[in-house]
Amino acid sequence: MADAPRKTLTLPPKAPGALQPATDGRRPVRGGAPQRPSATAPGREKAAPHRQEKPRGTPSRAPVAAKAPGSDVSRRPAAVVATGGASPGGVRISKLMAERGLSSRREADAYIERGWVFVNGERVTELGTRVDPSADITLAAEARASQNRQMTLLLHKPVGYVSGQPEPGFVPAVTLIKPETQYQTPDTPVFRPGHLKGLAPAGRLDIDSTGLLVLTQDGRVARQLIGENSTVDKEYLVRIEGRLDAKGLALLNHGLSLDDRQLRPAKVEWLNDDQLRFVLREGRKRQIRRMCELVGVKAVGLKRVRIGRVKLGDLPLGQWRFLREDEGF
Repeated sequence: MADAPRKTLTLPPKAPGALQPATDGRRPVRGGAPQRPSATAPGREKAAPHRQEKPRGTPSRAPVAAKAPGSDVSRRPAAVVATGGASPGGVRISKLMAERGLSSRREADAYIERGWVFVNGERVTELGTRVDPSADITLAAEARASQNRQMTLLLHKPVGYVSGQPEPGFVPAVTLIKPETQYQTPDTPVFRPGHLKGLAPAGRLDIDSTGLLVLTQDGRVARQLIGENSTVDKEYLVRIEGRLDAKGLALLNHGLSLDDRQLRPAKVEWLNDDQLRFVLREGRKRQIRRMCELVGVKAVGLKRVRIGRVKLGDLPLGQWRFLREDEGF
């Protein structure tokens, strides 16, 4: 029996863009998915790549260690001073700077982050760097310029204003710092809103007291006036009611305690029949009023007239002025 003629299957013409069978050993795409357009122009061979392609998943850069959740890279304690005096068992640079009066700790951290601090001549940029307590620390010109722009203000605080953060219903003394209450002199600097940024009282003066209140943007000034080791004295005029004998006056000068802590020696003397002059080197909460209560008298009026070498002088009540360049506490 003769073989039946073999049928030839004729394929329909390919639609434009139809997938061609793979001829390079790769697995062809199933299901007749449309072929991805080629970036190579027709009739032109594809140019060889100018660099060797990396396998998929190969990083193009050196691997970077993953940051732990919640961590702050800028605050890692690693020191960058290799030969300039870094000491793992030493003292933090910011603490030393504050102790030496170069800046406050907060300002020191800001200067370190900006690269404005040098230890034994080498720049430090990492927070938490520890150095030998005897290390030489200097500031860049940018840090000194920044400090020169920080302002200190003197306010004649009236009764009824609180010096620090107020409780509801109380008005903070800083609200008096505005152009219309500035005490004008021929050399008065121009007040700018930026002078209020970071402005804080350097010491307390309670709501029932009046007199000289210092507000500053400069952490060095704040530490000088209210730091634990401050030696700047403050002078007050205090009007009292009651009978104060010689023994009570002696106790006011030295021998009293508040909150189970002995007070530093003070200087207290009579000015007239009902007024005392207090000179203190510390500032406990309502200290003078509480001292008077301990010796059987009541302070009915209190006015601070001097802080260090800076006097209240003729600054009108409720007005303020800038600390002059020739003044210092």
